[in-house]
Amino acid sequence: MSRTHRRKFRSKETPELNITAFMNLMVVLVPFLLITAVFSHLTILELNLPSSGAASKNKKPSFELQVIIRKNVIDLADNRGGLIKRIKKTKKGYNYPLLTKTLKQIKSRFPDKTNATILSSPNTNYETLVAVMDAVRMYHAVEDGEIINAELFPNISIGDAS
Repeated sequence: MSRTHRRKFRSKETPELNITAFMNLMVVLVPFLLITAVFSHLTILELNLPSSGAASKNKKPSFELQVIIRKNVIDLADNRGGLIKRIKKTKKGYNYPLLTKTLKQIKSRFPDKTNATILSSPNTNYETLVAVMDAVRMYHAVEDGEIINAELFPNISIGDAS
């Protein structure tokens, strides 16, 4: 009996691993995870603090655009305190198309200027501030049948309009 037992023991081979079920799981799981994954897109906008306003006595101060966000209006002014345009809030909110149109007119008068200062009242919400910054930085234009982002005043400084 011991002989037959030895033969059976020697003739046994190691079994192969059956990974078919695991591979099927991976084939289903990997595409599902890739489809449902959230890929975040982070945009960083470099901002500057407003200048101190101390210009040289010999130099005539140059034009600097100020966009002042108040509770019911957006004021466009220059650094000398001159009001350029007052854009009133509508029932739907701030009038961003009129703001963009006015900024395009200002840019046509001062094509070399790229800086603007945005001053906001203390209770301005974040969405309004971002929308105004976007309207000041660029606008959508059609060139050769394609929509492009045209530059207005991309160098933005922010401050408080108290």
